[in-house]
Amino acid sequence: MRNFLSVLTALAVIGLAFWAYHENYKTQEALATNEALQNDIADARARLAVLRAEWAYLNRPQRLRELAELNFDKLGLLPFAPEQFGSIDQVPYPPLPAVQLFDSTTAVNTTEASQ
Repeated sequence: MRNFLSVLTALAVIGLAFWAYHENYKTQEALATNEALQNDIADARARLAVLRAEWAYLNRPQRLRELAELNFDKLGLLPFAPEQFGSIDQVPYPPLPAVQLFDSTTAVNTTEASQ
């Protein structure tokens, strides 16, 4: 009986060691994946910063003004003026839907008739 318990204990220790070894490799793989994702995120943020800087550079008012003047014949672009904007009174809103109201006595009469 004592030998059986010793063998059973040894097998349990071997099984737990195998499980711990397997979990260790899964954890290392997850950490490597996490690190790769963090590197991808850092690269994407760096690219985004460059794109934002390029967008700001290309949208300089002076540059856009010069482009509008160079291409006036093709595009006919003019600077904004306050007269170009309308007022809130000029916005054509759709009409509100009609709300059908009914008398409470009618509702009571119809429920009594259905019974």
